[in-house]
Amino acid sequence: MNVTRIELLQRRIRLLTWLFIAGLALSGATAIPLQWELDISARILGVADSSSGDTANGLTEWILKVRDALRDTNAKYPFIGYGFDWLAFGHFMIAIAFVGALRDAARNVWLFQFGMIACVLVVPYAFFFGGLRGIPIYWRLIDCSFGVVGFFPLWLCHRWTRELDTIANPSSTNLSHARSFP
Repeated sequence: MNVTRIELLQRRIRLLTWLFIAGLALSGATAIPLQWELDISARILGVADSSSGDTANGLTEWILKVRDALRDTNAKYPFIGYGFDWLAFGHFMIAIAFVGALRDAARNVWLFQFGMIACVLVVPYAFFFGGLRGIPIYWRLIDCSFGVVGFFPLWLCHRWTRELDTIANPSSTNLSHARSFP
């Protein structure tokens, strides 16, 4: 019975960890071709030849405003895009760190804790800096959704890793339980 449960938990942890790694990598990769993505978004919205002043729709207006600003910035100061490259790099490095959890979830349970903390902190960070930078509330909510969505697979992985640890060490008082999330 325990062997089957252990294998099931390990498969679940690996699957959700891979999904989280893929999400981080994909999120990072989208920071690099931002101009192209905004051009595509404007085309999909049917406003490719418009400027941000030509429309009243909130989302469409925001996409056009960001696209136009990025075009102007890239034309005059292309080195600013280097910041987006570093944003992508940060996502890639965090994704690589989670390979440790794939290799040994019990020894690297702290990665799940770190990830949950980061996901929770996305919300106040997005609201504070988004407000400071004039980002519309609906866009800040989209940003917050990444933290909310990312939290749940990490929480499950953390919970399942603790369960694995309990199965592997049923009689010991494991100190990692005392230091980890409920």
